[in-house]
Formats: sequence, structure tokens, C-alpha cells
Amino acid sequence: MWRWLAVLCLLVGTPALAAPRVVSLAPSLSEIVVELGAADRLVGVLDAGERPPELKDVPSVGRYGQLDIERLLSLKPDLLLLWPGSVGPAQRDQLVRLGIPTYVAEPHDFQQLLAQIAEIGQRLGRPEAGRQLSTQLSAQLAGLRERYHRDPQLPVFYQVLDQPLYTVGGGQIISAALSVCGARNVFAEQSLPAPQVSIESVLQRNPQAILATDQGQLDAWKAWPQIAAVQQGRLLLVKDKGLERPSGQMIAATAKLCALIAPER
Repeated sequence: MWRWLAVLCLLVGTPALAAPRVVSLAPSLSEIVVELGAADRLVGVLDAGERPPELKDVPSVGRYGQLDIERLLSLKPDLLLLWPGSVGPAQRDQLVRLGIPTYVAEPHDFQQLLAQIAEIGQRLGRPEAGRQLSTQLSAQLAGLRERYHRDPQLPVFYQVLDQPLYTVGGGQIISAALSVCGARNVFAEQSLPAPQVSIESVLQRNPQAILATDQGQLDAWKAWPQIAAVQQGRLLLVKDKGLERPSGQMIAATAKLCALIAPER
């Protein structure tokens, strides 16, 4: 129901002219606004981690999962940029009832991300910047795909948490990043963005590389020397957390991921 209501809000409430007062409800969307040279349009942002320097003085409307609706309304936004996961279901429904024009962005692959960058540029009065950035990033992705192409793709396990054990599903954009790098998410058949899995299921899939953002999580896999990734010494630490934020900078983060997976290429 939420998805249909969000789309209805988007279509009915879309302003004819570029929105002068914008509130971003996700760090990735805030980054896109900055990348488009439209930081001056932002009158509020939802915080989650460190902000880009350009946004240090922009008022906060809360933190990830804890939106301050009253504060948001006081800023009189003409447009909300929303990633659904950053706001709880009850508050998402409340935003729909308020009728504020809303652009919902939840890219599952790079094609969707680039289209959304162009669309956000249009809505912020930066259509040419949106087109140029989208074209530039598309060319960068094509270069990465050509350079790191591998047949067959390298089977990898991307770890998100360890207790309990979580990974990324096939519809999560990190899976698309792995594919660009000539790798295959061994849990790509999972439809959830971040499914919980078992150690036994990882052992069965026998990945040739295991990636995580925490060294301790990687070291724990040494207890299972039968896994190809352990045998081959491919317990890989992902230091750049840009993969977690689908904005233009994610392409640079993907390039680092590719170099980590296949440094010889």
C-alpha cells in the first residue's frame, strides 16, 4: 500500500517548476544534491553519519529512522527526497497524508541510480547537470565492466553483520557493484535487500572471496579452512563505505571494490 501511495503522492504533488525548498531524507540523496551543484536548494536533511562539508549548516530534521515531523513542517518544503528505508512505516504514511510532493528513490541497480540522478537534477532545476553527471557515470561504469570482465564470474560472499549473519540480496545495488567487478553474489537469489543467512549456507556455496567492512568478521572465517576464500587468502576488507550510499560517489567506491577483488587487472 505504501508504494502505491508514494507513487500517487509523487505524481499528483509534483511541482511544475523546480522546487526551491527541498528536504532530503537520506544521506545518499543529500550527496546527489551536492553532486548536482544544488546544495543551495536544501533547507533540511536527515542525518546518518558524517555530512558533506557543503551541508554542515543545513538544519537537521532528525536522524535515520527518527524523523522530526514538526521540524520538517516548520521548514515549509516544496519537495521531499525519500529513500523508504530511512523513515519508519508509520511516519512514511504520515508524510503521504501531509501531501508534500515526494520523490521516492530506491535504486536496485546502476541503471535505476543513473536515471534517478537525472530525474533529481530535473526536479531541482539542474537538468543539464543531471544529464551530464548521469552520462559521465555511465561511461565510468562501462570502463569498469570492460576492465574487470570475468567469465565465469567469481563467486563471492558479501557480509553485512556477523551476529546474526546478514548479507545482501540480489535486488540490493551492492550486488550490481559486484557484477560490474566480474563477481557474483552467492546469495543473489535472495529477494530481501539484507537477508539473514547461516554459516552452513555459506559453506555450501563455497565462495572464492569473502568481503566485509570489519576485519574481525573476516578473521572469524579462518575457523572454516575448507572454504575456497580462506584457502586462497581472499578475505577482503572493504574500507570505503561508499557502497552503502547509492549516489554518484558509489561508482568511485565500486572502482575501489573492483581493484580489491581483482588487483591484477
